[in-house]
Amino acid sequence: MKNAILMIAMVTLTVTSSYSQSETSTDNRSKLTIGLKAGANYSNIYDSQGENFVADAKFGFAAGGFVVIPLGSFFGIQPEILFSQKGFKSTGTVLGAPYSMTRTTDFIDVPILFAVKPIENISILFGPQFSYLLKQKDVFTGGSLSSTQQQEFDNSNLRKNILALTGGADFNIEHFVVGLRAGWDIKDNDGNGTATTPRYKNMWYQATIGFKF
Repeated sequence: MKNAILMIAMVTLTVTSSYSQSETSTDNRSKLTIGLKAGANYSNIYDSQGENFVADAKFGFAAGGFVVIPLGSFFGIQPEILFSQKGFKSTGTVLGAPYSMTRTTDFIDVPILFAVKPIENISILFGPQFSYLLKQKDVFTGGSLSSTQQQEFDNSNLRKNILALTGGADFNIEHFVVGLRAGWDIKDNDGNGTATTPRYKNMWYQATIGFKF
């Protein structure tokens, strides 16, 4: 009887130990990882009070890399660096002339995200984002703007460095990660208040698919 009890205890201990090791080997929340991701932004603008134009959302490309820095199993820091296209489609007036335009703005986005990891497969993220404007492209598809009036858009004093807030969630499936984000600029696009182009702040939704090494 004692031998049977001892055997059952040994088997139970072995199974429990194997299960714990298996669980530990698959739970990567406390491991430092790096990865790459790519996807799309669906962007528009807000806080355009007093501006004579109507804006609609547009799609843009987003891609970059990220690092997951654990602070234990349940918390972490996730800095990222992304090439991110934003912008909008609009109709309005500038210097008294009507126009129709699609604006694409290319940014380098650097979000510094605080991560909460309640379970292995889900990370909830939020934090500040620092953006630098690389390029702005305006494509006029209608209206009666002259070349001089269109030049007003190109020569305006635009803000290059913009602070934003962003947040969302990552869904981890082994080495793959599906990311969903939303973001809002805190600063508007007008550098020193002298720009003649519309004043606004960017907002966007982002969906990406990534791979963790």
